Amino acid sequence: MKTTITAVSVTAALLVAAATRADDISAEARLAAQQVAVTTCASCHGPQGRSIAPKFPALAGQHAGYLAAQLQAFKAQSRGDPDALGYMWGMAAPLSDEMITALAAYYSAQKPGPGSSGDAAAIARGAAIYNNGIAADGIPACTACHGPGAVGTAEYPRLAGQHAQYLLKQVRSFQNNMRNVAVMHGVAQGLKVEEIRDVAAYLQSLGG
Repeated sequence: MKTTITAVSVTAALLVAAATRADDISAEARLAAQQVAVTTCASCHGPQGRSIAPKFPALAGQHAGYLAAQLQAFKAQSRGDPDALGYMWGMAAPLSDEMITALAAYYSAQKPGPGSSGDAAAIARGAAIYNNGIAADGIPACTACHGPGAVGTAEYPRLAGQHAQYLLKQVRSFQNNMRNVAVMHGVAQGLKVEEIRDVAAYLQSLGG
């Protein structure tokens, strides 16, 4: 429990610090971040962060504090999922703190894309797990952290409209602790593969 509380506290502190710095972004930094987003980041994350490639996450509408914290983790090489090692460690390495904050602000201001249709039964099952959890297995409702409609909060990421394939990869990374987030490791460990797929289908169906 102490490890979990410490991890959450550190994350919250990073988010608050990032949000505070966002108020001080210069016009030049905002313009430079937009240029980087359009010319470099868009090749994977899509125009304005509305990714069409299921391997790469959508960034549009994500909370600025969360995005800044993840970019800092990539830069510090402390986030260890496969795509972090393969792509983002190198991409984040040259970014200054100001650029990270400006990129986070840019993407958080973009309008999220629409949700994607899918198997109605799977989406319904996923919605039930997301909103209610699975009491028999000790799985809490996802709304407790990610909010109704999966829009996220200042501390926890927006999941609405995220690609199911990307979500599945991240849950696997939480399960094996490649992404060392104690809260999510505990939740992910209790979920069956089909349950994860259903929740991912539900989240992918949610639009902006």
